[in-house]
Amino acid sequence: MKKVLSILLFAGIATFVACGPSAEEKAAMDKQRADSIATVQKAYDDSVAAVNKAAEDKAKQDAEAAANMEKARQDSIEAATKKKGTAVKKTNEQKIKEDKKVLQKQKG
Repeated sequence: MKKVLSILLFAGIATFVACGPSAEEKAAMDKQRADSIATVQKAYDDSVAAVNKAAEDKAKQDAEAAANMEKARQDSIEAATKKKGTAVKKTNEQKIKEDKKVLQKQKG
């Protein structure tokens, strides 16, 4: 009896180990693995696209800021030039008036 039980137990274990998953189960596991890989790949691609878009937006903002700074610099130079030109004119006008006064004093 002990031998028969041992043989049956051994045969049962061997049958259980030998059966394993069926072809359908293996196909289902492969499909699930492929779906999982596709999901991860899509998430990766989406995150890379988001990072690239953010980098492009940042580059546009930086370019606009640089253009605005350059325009402000040019405006500042123009304003300083106009102001300097006006100051020179006033100074020249003042010199002319002073010269006239000096000439009038010398004449009389």
